[in-house]
Parts: sequence; structure tokens; C-alpha cells
Amino acid sequence: MSPIIEINDPRLFDPQTVIIDARGGPDAYQRYLNGHLPNAIFASLDDDLAAHPDDPAYGGRHPLPSPADFAATLTRWGITPQTFVVVYDDKSAAMGGARLWWMLKAIGHTNVQVLNGGLQAAINAAISLSTDAVQPTAASQPYPTPAEYKGTVNIDEAGKAALSDDKVVIDVRENARYLGRTEPIDLVAGHIPGAVNLFYAENLDAEGKYRSPRELAALYTNAIGNTKPSDVIVHCGSGVTACHTLLGMAYAGIEGPKLYVGSWSEWSRRDLPIGTEEI
Repeated sequence: MSPIIEINDPRLFDPQTVIIDARGGPDAYQRYLNGHLPNAIFASLDDDLAAHPDDPAYGGRHPLPSPADFAATLTRWGITPQTFVVVYDDKSAAMGGARLWWMLKAIGHTNVQVLNGGLQAAINAAISLSTDAVQPTAASQPYPTPAEYKGTVNIDEAGKAALSDDKVVIDVRENARYLGRTEPIDLVAGHIPGAVNLFYAENLDAEGKYRSPRELAALYTNAIGNTKPSDVIVHCGSGVTACHTLLGMAYAGIEGPKLYVGSWSEWSRRDLPIGTEEI
């Protein structure tokens, strides 16, 4: 199954499909109430798709919720292992859409797709938006608690990989943050020494949709060369927008790259080496 679904796909309007609006930001719920896809359930990036960190130096600003907590959330949303799930946000999947897609895939839920272009694609297609606060019906049986999220690496693995000749670490933040010229969120500017920069917005075309799989494959191949996908690690500021590139890679047929969840928000708080030059 492609990780991407288009706005004209009739499955979006199948009552059996569970649609999740996964926006981010402090006013995300109000934006959801201002207009969302019909029957879409609201997911909070901070409360549903992340745990609340005691210390971002150990896990970053958006650490993953425990598998048990995530399973309980899926149960509350009415999702079973067989449910077809469509995810979107209002930032072309960059703020929660791709993160939820990645989380579901990482626990083995394969029946999930992300709406290409997100909310804007629905607006462009003249879909009538809803302002209802959709209350999901919980599943009759609890979602099985997964053993783990597959496809992650820790801070030590990310640091070693970035300096390895046969591995590639991709930092998807904008270039000014990567180079240490500005840092609007975390405490220290710069990047993991040895990491290469490929801004996640390069995944998108002028309409805010993913570029074609062929174009994306060329983009990523230029970044990773002949490195095996399983030896590629992707990170961002806090493990959210990195998933946008992981989604793009899956769309391009590149399977196996891993996520460094703690990302720069963890690395920059651990008194570790800092890079400020282009790789």
C-alpha cells in the first residue's frame, strides 16, 4: 500500500475509515474546530503523539509515548489492528500527520495512509469542512500493546553513525538552523557533527503536495548515495518533521531508514560536540 492517499480517493468518505487530524501548535484544537475533514478525530501532537518529557536532554522535546499509552489512545479512537486509518494535518503532514503515520507503521499497523497536501488539498478540492468536535467511539477490544516502536536509534547510535563512512545521518531542519546561524527553539545552535542537511520542505511541490516518487528518489539518492537504506538515520528538532522525510522515502520506495527520536532537542542539551559547517 502506498503511504499516500489523494483527496479524490473514495475511501476518504467511507464510514469505516478512521480519519485523524493531527495538527501541532498551542492553538491546534481551535484550528481544528475552525474547520476539518468530516468525521475527523482530533489528535494532539503533544498529548497523544508524544510523552511529556521530564527532561528534554533525555528523550528530546517530543519523546514517544509508551507503547501501552499509544495502544490505549488507538483504542479510544476506535482503531483496531484491521482499521484503515487516514492521517492529515494543516502543514502538508509536517506537524503531526507523518509522525502518526510513522508511529502506526513502527508498531506494525500497515493499513494507514497520509492525505497528500493535507487540509489545503481538501480546501482546494472544495470539500465542505466540518466544525463539529468529533467524539470517537472506543473500540470494543483494546488495541494490542506492541512490544516496541521499530526503526529507532538512540543518541549514541546517531552520533556514531554521523561519523561513519558507511552510514548517513540526515538533518531535515532548515539550513540556517543546521549551520547554527539561528535556533528559535532549542538551547544551542548547530548540528550533529557529520550529519548532512536536507530540508524537509524539499519533499514538496509548489502546491504543498509530495513530489512524485521518481523525483523524491532522485532527491534522496543524491543525499545518501549508495548507502543502504537501513544505514540511514533521519532526525530533526524533536522527532516530528523527520517523519515527513521518512514518509517521503517510503513513498519513493526507500524502505528501512531509522528515526532518531530525540533529535537536536536532545543532542543540544547533552554537552556534546556541535557542528556549524556544511557537510
